[in-house]
Amino acid sequence: MLSTNHYLKKTNVAFVAKITSREKAARSMSNYAVVGTTLPIVGESLCEALDLRAGSRVLDVAAGSGNAAFAAAHRWCDVTSTDDVPQLLAIGRKRARAEGLTVRFQKADAQNLPFCDRSFDVVLSTFGVMFAPDQEKAADELARVCKLGGRIGLANWTPDSFIGQVFRTIRRYVPPTPGTKSPARWGTQSRLWELFGEAATTIRATRRSLTFRYRSPLQWLEVFRTSYGPLNETFAALDPAHQQALTSDLLDLIERGNRSGDETLVLPSEYLEVVIQLG
Repeated sequence: MLSTNHYLKKTNVAFVAKITSREKAARSMSNYAVVGTTLPIVGESLCEALDLRAGSRVLDVAAGSGNAAFAAAHRWCDVTSTDDVPQLLAIGRKRARAEGLTVRFQKADAQNLPFCDRSFDVVLSTFGVMFAPDQEKAADELARVCKLGGRIGLANWTPDSFIGQVFRTIRRYVPPTPGTKSPARWGTQSRLWELFGEAATTIRATRRSLTFRYRSPLQWLEVFRTSYGPLNETFAALDPAHQQALTSDLLDLIERGNRSGDETLVLPSEYLEVVIQLG
């Protein structure tokens, strides 16, 4: 007879696999690379915070089309870029060829990385691993593949940031699946210590701000509705009346944060730039 613990573990694995499959399908249906074109500055800043050295072995996890990976490659690192959506990896390969950068691209789930223990000097993720359904497993995987004395670098939206408020707005229309945790928890120091405290000697978290600059609030909404997985999936789940209500709530949220003073959008969103030193 199977023990209760064995049964619960098996059930949890099946649950996470189901949620992971749904998340991957949502990302595949969207085109995150369009959003990613506005975010390279985050990867560049993170690589400077990590004080990367040429020749370092660097892994970018849940990399999308490779912004942080390219930032590391710009510094002559030996870079591997991973994501579980093949379309994003294909876009990354094209970008690397266009820039003349040497980057390896490999399909991988952040919760089950296909690399040996202690394979990398530095492990990165910018607005990526925070969306893994099993947060503890994803954090364990980042620490497992990073060498002792190595560093993990993260960029995570904070709960009270503009994007964090977008997450809260989404949850009013489509409640989260029971048993899952908000990705914005990765944007708090307390959660980072919960996830990495056993492996880390230090966790340095610095509050940064990324400013979204678009032609108008409506353009931002159109781009994110079609290209950003969480919003794309939410709109697809709603009937027309609720889609209109969500649109109105998002535009109200944007209006409160927009500091352009004209018809354009200039909207800052806070994130944590995190450097974790492993023991």
